Amino acid sequence: MSAHPPTRPTGWTLAVDTSTVVTAGLARDGRTVASEQAGDNHSHVELLVPTIQAVLADAGIGWADLAAIGVGVGPGPFTGLRVGVATAVTAGIAAGVPVTGVCSLDAIAAQWAARGAPAEFIIASDARRRELYWAAYRDGRRVGQPRVSAPAALPELPTAGPGVRVYPDLLAPRRPGDAPLGLDAGLLAAHLHELPDVGLEPLYLRTPDAAPPTARKSALTGRRHRLRPGTAQ
Repeated sequence: MSAHPPTRPTGWTLAVDTSTVVTAGLARDGRTVASEQAGDNHSHVELLVPTIQAVLADAGIGWADLAAIGVGVGPGPFTGLRVGVATAVTAGIAAGVPVTGVCSLDAIAAQWAARGAPAEFIIASDARRRELYWAAYRDGRRVGQPRVSAPAALPELPTAGPGVRVYPDLLAPRRPGDAPLGLDAGLLAAHLHELPDVGLEPLYLRTPDAAPPTARKSALTGRRHRLRPGTAQ
């Protein structure tokens, strides 16, 4: 690891995240300019691009003015992450700018660390199926890989993130009053250069419900078979 601090980027940076709700934000020269949140965790396809366009329009810029793009790659549900990553990659190709993938939990942890988080803490988000995605942090840095488990399996440490809203009886008592409950895409854009680049492969942590068949039916039966689509998480 370099002993020099990361260089603050110049120009406009766009950040998007669809690991829970749709959120998009802008930063210029490493400073937050705008942050928007829309919808719920079932409307990513309809809302992501309009939300980005609204943020760009409010700043008076277009796609061609961007210098960098960041995208949260989860962990999160299959459909939401796929929409966010695909949109960011497509925008990066169109604008001719680099696209950086970050762990969405790391982005929330950075928000809390900037406010003075405890030395050790947990960031958790809703994994549905009565489970949470979560990761542990020490001195603002993630310890190990993100995980998925039952809420009761989380270490008893100060906890923040969207998962607190889902299980308030268990987790709200562990949340200090200044701990963030969601991801601020404007801050993600401003601090993108400081967060670990984890690549652009979505962090599903589970096998998607929709999967190709493991065996092919014989064509000699003379019957036609229609595959029934699985339901994406």
